[in-house]
Amino acid sequence: MPQQTEVTIQELTVAGPGAGPYALASGPDGALWCTLVHGGGIARVTTEGKVTTYDLESASGGPTMITAGPDDALWFTEFKEHRIGRIGTDGRIRSFALPTEQAGPLGIAAGSDGALWFTESAVDRIGRITTDGEISEFALPTAGGFASVIAPGQDGALWFTVNQAGGKIGRITVDGDIGLHPLPTREAGPVGIAPGPDGALWFVEIAAGQIGRIAADGTIAEFPLPDRESRPHAIAAGPDGALWFTEWGAGRIGRITTEGRIDGYDLPDRASEPHGITLGPDGALWVALETGSLARIVVPQD
Repeated sequence: MPQQTEVTIQELTVAGPGAGPYALASGPDGALWCTLVHGGGIARVTTEGKVTTYDLESASGGPTMITAGPDDALWFTEFKEHRIGRIGTDGRIRSFALPTEQAGPLGIAAGSDGALWFTESAVDRIGRITTDGEISEFALPTAGGFASVIAPGQDGALWFTVNQAGGKIGRITVDGDIGLHPLPTREAGPVGIAPGPDGALWFVEIAAGQIGRIAADGTIAEFPLPDRESRPHAIAAGPDGALWFTEWGAGRIGRITTEGRIDGYDLPDRASEPHGITLGPDGALWVALETGSLARIVVPQD
């Protein structure tokens, strides 16, 4: 039986316990950029541990997901202010109000068309914003779905999770054509989604305690976790050809190979509430811990 991959985990405090590091992305400047969902700010963290925080106009805007854009800036959603934000590597911030009120923007990702695509969780829409701030919206063919996280696929389309209304994985082309794929496990509550090294999209099912995989043709496989109550939240491809995910309810980081083997790694503080995860510019995995820190996970390379 294959041995579990050994990892090294370090933690770095980036904010007070009430600020709530939530999601993070690698920036074009070689640093990590992290949303502070409760503190109303964006933190820049170098791989050496230097932290700079930029306050948003509204401290209660709820910055949630963040991604690197095609314009050498970072783009993020403000869930409570119903805006899309942009922060340059110099710290300058712009904000764009959405045309639909109370839209609840949540996930955001760069598309193959040079624009940013985002979910509008409260109004069953997918949004598109150009780097100049021009916004378009596309209605989903379902009501009450709570579209959540969105990620680019290798097919040039965007794939997203529909957390409610039974639980689905959606696909939208850059022309706005939308298709939905129901999950085998109903009410599984999919949240995080990310492209895998095998050409498929991998996602987490927070309510079912499972990891899912959807191929480009819509074929879905599900892999139950050893701890079905662990509340998996976010997922990202690692440097080792596997997928790594956060187990928010268990204070644990999980690893799943493309063949479906699952391992788990306890964080030093099991109450740290791990949310976002990304591959950092230093080749390590970085995790946002809502209690105020980032965890750095060093994975051995073959």
